[in-house]
Amino acid sequence: MSRRTIWLTVALGLLLVLGANAHLVYVAVTSQPDCVAHVRPGSSGAGYGAAQSSCTPGSGR
Repeated sequence: MSRRTIWLTVALGLLLVLGANAHLVYVAVTSQPDCVAHVRPGSSGAGYGAAQSSCTPGSGR
C-alpha cells in the first residue's frame, strides 16, 4: 500500500466517525420521546418511576 492510500483510508475512517457522531447529536437534540406510563413519585405500585417527569398528568401527551 502506498502512503497516499493509507492516509486516504485514515481520513475516510475519521470522516465516518465524525459523521456518525454528528448524526447522534442531531437525533438527541431534535427528538422528543413520548410520555410513558410510570409510577408517580409518592405513589405506590409496581413498575418503574422517573426521577423527574417532564410529562404532567392529563396533558394529553
